[in-house]
Amino acid sequence: MKQKLIFFLLFAASLVNAQQKPSQRWIDQKFSMFIHFGLYSVYGGVYNGEPVRRGYSEQIQSFAGIFSDWYASTAQEFNPVKWDPDEIVKLAKDAGMRSIVFTSKHHDGFCMYHSRHTDFNIVDATPYKRDLMKELAEACRRGGIDFSVYYSLIDWNFPQAYPISSHNADPLTEEHYRFNLNQVEEIMTNYGDISEIWFDMGSLTLSQSQGLYELVSRLQPQCMISGRLGNDWVDFAVMADNEYPDYKLGVPWQTAASIFPETWGYRSWQERGEVQPKVEEKIASLVKVISRGGNYLLNIGPRGDGSVVEFERDVLLGIGKWIKVNAEAIYGTNANPFDQPFAWGSITTKGNDLFAFVENIPVSFSIRLSGFSGKVSEVRLLASDESCRFSQKGNSVVINLPQRISGEFIPVLKIRFENGFKVVPSTVVTGNVLSPQNATPVFGHSSLNYYGGYKSLIGYGWRVSSGKRAGSPELVYTDNERGRRLHIEIDGKTQAVVLNGGSPRIEKLKKNTVKWGSLYRKPGRGVFGYVEEEGMAVVNVRAEDSGWEPVSHFRYGEPYSEKIPPRQSMLFLQEIESEKDQSIAVEVGSGNGVYMLLNGAYLTAHLSPWRVKFGKEIVLLPLQKGLNQLIIKHYNGYESDLSYSLQPLEEWSIYSQQLPVTRINQSVSIRAADAESKVAPLRMNNLRIIK
Repeated sequence: MKQKLIFFLLFAASLVNAQQKPSQRWIDQKFSMFIHFGLYSVYGGVYNGEPVRRGYSEQIQSFAGIFSDWYASTAQEFNPVKWDPDEIVKLAKDAGMRSIVFTSKHHDGFCMYHSRHTDFNIVDATPYKRDLMKELAEACRRGGIDFSVYYSLIDWNFPQAYPISSHNADPLTEEHYRFNLNQVEEIMTNYGDISEIWFDMGSLTLSQSQGLYELVSRLQPQCMISGRLGNDWVDFAVMADNEYPDYKLGVPWQTAASIFPETWGYRSWQERGEVQPKVEEKIASLVKVISRGGNYLLNIGPRGDGSVVEFERDVLLGIGKWIKVNAEAIYGTNANPFDQPFAWGSITTKGNDLFAFVENIPVSFSIRLSGFSGKVSEVRLLASDESCRFSQKGNSVVINLPQRISGEFIPVLKIRFENGFKVVPSTVVTGNVLSPQNATPVFGHSSLNYYGGYKSLIGYGWRVSSGKRAGSPELVYTDNERGRRLHIEIDGKTQAVVLNGGSPRIEKLKKNTVKWGSLYRKPGRGVFGYVEEEGMAVVNVRAEDSGWEPVSHFRYGEPYSEKIPPRQSMLFLQEIESEKDQSIAVEVGSGNGVYMLLNGAYLTAHLSPWRVKFGKEIVLLPLQKGLNQLIIKHYNGYESDLSYSLQPLEEWSIYSQQLPVTRINQSVSIRAADAESKVAPLRMNNLRIIK
């Protein structure tokens, strides 16, 4: 009986562990192959003898305006006899890729597997008559790499789905949603272990995203689910196509990239150029992604006969040669732990080792690494295992590079420490006030749908100077934060806190210290999270090509509403003169989504899955002496019109509450305890902590 109990407990423990996501295996793989292969591959980006230059070639049915029955008849020509799944797996492995993500179904609705829910599939509709995806899944298992699937949430072939539109973010009818559930269930049931499912496009309701997420998690508990499922039901965040963030993320994430940004599916007339520059471009992109803690998913688009484009094959093999000698710096590594970038290149870490990717070789053939504590024991060039001379002084080391590497592309150094190392924070708060302005932000990537993706701030962290004595830290906040729940971690110990301070004090704007200046507006561009002025301390609104137009007769505090189509936005820039450094309050009214910057710096952004049509929030603005520029991007995700308002406040309420007596020695961080998901925005940009 005792043995049975022990077995049961061990089994239960293994089951719990098996359901943990993300798996370390997924996080550590770093580099994967994306394959866009389908009925569209037969066209090769050409229709009626002419190149279709608009849009991605895998969406040729839409961009060339091909009738659905004409497009469907192409299946009779689809016979990819040159497709060899074992050769595809070998190519992926030779390229250094650890998994394959295959297009089970793209927007055209054609299934590259044998679906029992439609005969518009490669077995029933083509002369090929074989389950190509199943054979690839089996080849992946034979080859020892992970198999994953892409699944389009829109379907131009399903009769009860929305028809082709210009944006691919259509809602799902109830019939279409049930159809997707059925197809995802058969994929998750009939094709073995699936490492990740890469949902794409559509604009699902909150319950639809939840339903698909729960279905996948129930059938394959370790299968990672992409952020493009929408509404923040996510296991890993996905950047926009070919997007490389210049910041580190605090959640698992991935960048998907194509060999050429113009297309993912096969394009016969693509101008490809020389192989080596493209190899170097993609290696540089890989380094950019992994040094920021992400996974890199690089696409190929086979021809309609199943053969791999030779240029794409050669690019992958070229990447693989570089990876082979630098693998230790890639797989199973962690992101660059330093706050500041280094002009010479990027960094990953593993254990006691730090790996330096020297992307810009200095004329002096020496690089400096600083901002750490620990003793460097040796430095070696990974490609040759050659020892490099170095000299260390305190928390800085100068490394001399061999002169012969001048022609090498991104040499990688392995820097070993005797007993590990610690990063010395570049910013240590010496004062008593911890605010968003002196914090290190922690970002996620929220995605309600493709067009609603954005950089979501999910936490703050501070490194502080050691406290001389214990005290009761004070939390200070506004009506916006009142009632929220958060986790505060102080020197590694976490406590849950409800912001429920008592009677507020009234904060008043000091008279005649702030002057509200000109207001400008312009139409927004791109996805919700794109604001080209981010990072600009001063925007020249009067420049000829700025796009900014002055706004006259604006009534502060009055709600406005104007007709703007869904997925469109409007930006406002408000100039504010302040006689001194001070914080003031404004009330911002917004619709579905809002993204705010002050003097180019990120304040807050949110786009609610609850589809709020209009709401107001108080935002504290830490003004600098002189000219300030507040930029607000208002986004219409779902409505027929856009609502907004802006009101300067003469007074506002401030709440405070004490934490238990504690001594803060090194660090403080906060995360939301009531967040809707791991990538949902924190929205506590008014919170201050007084030590």
